[in-house]
Amino acid sequence: MTLRRKSREFALQMLFEWDLGRQRPAQIEKHFWKSARAAESTRKFASQLFEGAQAQAEANDKLVAKLSQNWRLERIAAIDRNILRLAIYELRSGTAPVKVVIDEAIELAKKFSSEEAPAFLNGVLDAALRKIEEK
Repeated sequence: MTLRRKSREFALQMLFEWDLGRQRPAQIEKHFWKSARAAESTRKFASQLFEGAQAQAEANDKLVAKLSQNWRLERIAAIDRNILRLAIYELRSGTAPVKVVIDEAIELAKKFSSEEAPAFLNGVLDAALRKIEEK
């Protein structure tokens, strides 16, 4: 597993915790890094992803709500919602090539979500990418 993929997993775990408990991001990071073992570069990238995705969560949630037809945001599984937040943040910030961001989101879904999640997330992310590129 690449260090960047591990960073994405860590960022997703912190986002999930934030989404469910709505604690301060700094508190979540502090607690998370007490038990998670990782190289400094992995920690740094994971924290960057978490902080960025959390900061843009409201705007990215609005985008997802527009794009996920027949699904209210609250009906999307929490893990899928946070994979979308993370991936859309990466698409907007350019931390990696588009294809890599979408592939990584699909891999996260395969590991942490349901069997149907990869196809659903792929569809939403493709639509999100088109909207982002329009701007």
